[in-house]
This record gives sequence, structure tokens and C-alpha cells, in this order.
Amino acid sequence: MQKRKKGSCTTILVGKDASIDGSTMIARNEDGAGPLNPQRFVVINPEDQPRHYKSKLSTAEMDLPNDPMRYTSTPDVITKDGVWAGAGINSDNVAMTATETITTNARILGIDPLVDSGLGEEDFTTLVLPYIHSAREGVKRLGSLLEQYGTYETNAMAFSDKDEVWYFESIAGHHWAAIKIPDDAYVIAPNRFNIDDYDFDSDDTIFAADLPELIEKFHLNTDSEGVNLRHIFGSATIKDTRYNNPRAWYGQLYFNPEIDNEPIDQDLPFICRTDKKISVEDLKFVLSSHYQNTPFDPYGTGTEDEKKMFRPIGINRNQELHILQIRNDVPNEIAGIHWLAFGPNTFNAVVPFYANVKDTPASYRDTKPDTDPTKVYWLSNVLALLGDDNFGLYEDEENIFEQNTVAECRHIQIDADSKYASESDVQAYLESVNQQMADLYVKNANQLLGQMLALGEPKMKLQFTLND
Repeated sequence: MQKRKKGSCTTILVGKDASIDGSTMIARNEDGAGPLNPQRFVVINPEDQPRHYKSKLSTAEMDLPNDPMRYTSTPDVITKDGVWAGAGINSDNVAMTATETITTNARILGIDPLVDSGLGEEDFTTLVLPYIHSAREGVKRLGSLLEQYGTYETNAMAFSDKDEVWYFESIAGHHWAAIKIPDDAYVIAPNRFNIDDYDFDSDDTIFAADLPELIEKFHLNTDSEGVNLRHIFGSATIKDTRYNNPRAWYGQLYFNPEIDNEPIDQDLPFICRTDKKISVEDLKFVLSSHYQNTPFDPYGTGTEDEKKMFRPIGINRNQELHILQIRNDVPNEIAGIHWLAFGPNTFNAVVPFYANVKDTPASYRDTKPDTDPTKVYWLSNVLALLGDDNFGLYEDEENIFEQNTVAECRHIQIDADSKYASESDVQAYLESVNQQMADLYVKNANQLLGQMLALGEPKMKLQFTLND
């Protein structure tokens, strides 16, 4: 079996009635197996989409439809292991994020083993996003591919359009289940099997046709009543209590501080609701978080054991963060917003790029394998490394940078929303707006770098108090 790299991500989903402005949002940290896996932000135009596809990490290959749509994408720079397109929004304003590595168990793997020649994370966005016209259609296409080709790993993915958000989990080699997130709900999904209570008779679930029969035939239901897919197909390990559950706990604590749960709880709820309307800024905070105001913060005041007890959401392995927003209060031409940040999330900010474009700014598009701080991926990693050495010293400057950058980008976006309709070439205009926001980010990030140098250099160990 070929050795394959694995991601390790955190996903947040928000229904349209749970968001502050009526938009749907699907968001994910793409976390690598280790630090420094350079990322790009590109647009795949129809002429760039392959008509025949061959996986790099398996022997799977297939012909693809001849009518792909344009879509945004965040692929790896180094492609020896495949494209790893990550996430994007297509020209029909359908969004997809793929994938969240999830857990499984020996019971289902014994029934439906993983398929070494099947599909994996490197493939899914490229094979699905250019061909779907709704979130529900995305679920069905992905499910069909899994049933036909199988998979060598278990993953979760999400889809959204202006009305619906769907969450999809693969089950062993060929099976799967998906659920529509209620419009008034949110989800925090770490690297475990996440779906819990499930109704096979609901219009809000779609699944492999034989899944109910498989559960019955092989006596998989561990509960005396109801169907809990996490109990049936997932895990409840010691690793979950340290690596996965605490991330869901902290995200739920942020949105519902009135609820008293434990970070190691194996049965934290999947579908959650809060009285607070959820914003992009909320998602960015949670996806950057490291257990602030708890003993478990690696930058905090807990004991050394406490600070190393749980895996934080914001981590040195964050490669890119996307928030895919489909807005309902603007025309379709400007509804899709691909919010994006590169590098560890403690020292970056998200930028609201319009998805209805044919190209992306060079500072986000032209990342190379070698370090180049003129490109945002590398600049963000430089800031994160410096900041990690003395987080308390630089934290205020980073917070100001992030607030000012997002505020200025929002101002640019509001202005563009009001002016785009008068432009003869809307896509070219939106590309120029995206360029303006990218330039702003680079300027502000370099200003933050200068501020950090000014604060940090007087504290260097290599100094002597007497002058010449």
C-alpha cells in the first residue's frame, strides 16, 4: 500500500437563519500533516479542467463530463501527491470544502474494507465541484463516485448553496451518509465521525441505499433506541478525548457559553443552536483559537501539562483557512465570497475575495515551493513564527492588524457591491477589487512585521548594555 499524507482539519457550518446576514457559510482549516505545505489561490476555468482524470495516490482514473463550470480553488503548490484542490465556489454559486479526515472502527471496516485503488482527498473537489448546480446535487454526485470507485480513507465534506448546507461523511470503503444542516443551526466538526442522531426517513438525509440494511444485517447499532451514526460507524477513543472532542467543546463554548460540557465528552452534540447570530469574524476567531481563557491555552498561564493537554484549532499546521459564503441579500453575480487566509491562523486575517472572476491576485496565486515573503502564504508563516516566540508581546498588534484589515476589506466590498452593476465587464471589475484587497493585505501584513521587529529586537539575547 502506498504511503499517503493525511490532513487534519476543523470544519464549521452555518445555516442561513443562523448567520448574521442570511448567508450560508461553510468553513474549514486545511491543516497539513506537518508545517509548511505551500498553498495557492487560483481559478480553474472550464478550459483548464481535465477531461480525463488520473489520481496520483491511487490507480483510480475516469473520464469527466465535457461541460465543467469555472470554480475557485486552493491547491497545493507541490503536486507530486495530486492537486488537493481543497475548497471553492463554482460559477453557479455552489460551494464545496473537502476534506475533513474522520475516524472509523473495526466493525464497519471488516464489512466494507477501504479500497487502496479508490479515491481520496486529493481528488474530490476536482471531481465534483465543477459539475454541480446545488448542494444537494453535490452530495449525490460524491456519493455515486464513492459507491463506484471506493475510497482508501474516511473523510467528511460539506456543500452549500444560497439556501442549504449539507454535511457528508464517507463510511468505510463504499458507504456514506449526508445530512442537511438546519437553517437555524451551526456545526463544529473535528477529525472524528461527527453525525449523531439520524433519520433515514427524513427529506433532510441522503445515504447509500443499502446503509439501513447493512446496519440491521450486521448488528451494528450499539443503542437500544434510535440511530446514532457516530456510535455505529465512528470512534470513542482516548485520542478523541485529547485530539478531537476538545475542539468541538471550545467552539461550542464560544457560541453557547451557558452550556456546561466537558472537553473530553464523547457525546458532544453535532447539530447546535445559539441565540447569537454568527458572523465571519466569529468563524475566524474559532478557527484561530487555542483555548483562550482556559488553562489549556499553549500561550496562557496554565501548567505545562495543562497547556499540552489538548490539540488546539489554531495550530502551526494551519495551511489555509477558507470561509465560503453564499450571500442572499445581493444579486447572483456578487453572491459568492471566498474568504481566505494562509498560514497559521494566530497571525493572519481573512480577505473576502469575489468568486465570480477568471483570475486571482499574484500574491495569492503565484506561491512557489521556496520561501518568498512577497507571497502571502510565506509572509503569513513568517509572522506566525515570529509571533509564536513571544505571543503576549505581539498579540495586541496582531489584533489591531486583523481588525483593521478586515474592516478595510469590508469597506472595499461594500463600495464594490454598490458599483459593480454599472461596469461593462463585471468579472474584470471584480478582479480589480480582489487585487485591491490583496494589495491592502500585503501592505498591512508588512506593517505588522515592522511593528513586531520594533517590539522584539530590544528583547534579543544578543545584546550588551554599554554603547561604544
